[in-house]
Amino acid sequence: MHSFYIEPPVDGQAALLPEESRHALKVLRLRPGDELCAMDGDGRRWRAELLYGGEDGAVARLLEELDGHEPPVRVTVYQGVPKADKLDLIVQKLTELGAARLTPVKLERCVVKLNARDGQKRRERLERIAREAAKQCNRGRAPAVDAPIGWAELLERLPKHELVLAPWEEAAGRRMKDAFAEASGARDIAVVIGPEGGMTPAEVAAMEAVGARTVTLGPRILRTETAAVTAAALAMALWGDL
Repeated sequence: MHSFYIEPPVDGQAALLPEESRHALKVLRLRPGDELCAMDGDGRRWRAELLYGGEDGAVARLLEELDGHEPPVRVTVYQGVPKADKLDLIVQKLTELGAARLTPVKLERCVVKLNARDGQKRRERLERIAREAAKQCNRGRAPAVDAPIGWAELLERLPKHELVLAPWEEAAGRRMKDAFAEASGARDIAVVIGPEGGMTPAEVAAMEAVGARTVTLGPRILRTETAAVTAAALAMALWGDL
């Protein structure tokens, strides 16, 4: 069953967004009576059927509300800005895993330097990827995607989370499951991932000073995109619904 974003429902019916209407009618060639999944983008999903399709768009009748598949834990990933298109992969996989937010962070060893305009363009692209990934994985809400933030803002945000985990290649002893044993009731978790060059000892020390806990993801060095997905998956397996 194909998924489509809709306008706010009225009396059990809803218009598909213009781009969604074009895809449903012109590409998939859906016809009245065909079933689809309607999504409002704020976490609600419905089993629906196409009621009308024409030049002015498509309208669906909402038949039954479905589970939005949101996890019981809120995971925010603070990702050191990586090179090339790695953020595309990261946001896609984080959406599938159930992460609530992705915030790119300008850390000391980040090679890519984004100005405000480039950061906003990147954010818009990542939001589109997240929305498409949410449709494909039957998730009612795409994760929020922030414009890149600086180091000072990161340190201001971290204490606002119940638990902050910082996977670091030089961490030893404490694994993710050890952090879970210490804080199994946490429901708002932040994960900080370094860029390709990793996080500096000074950055790690500053994060620990505001409450972050360093953890190891194992004896092998993971690429930044692998570390982001692995850490989110472990968090969802331990605190969430995987």
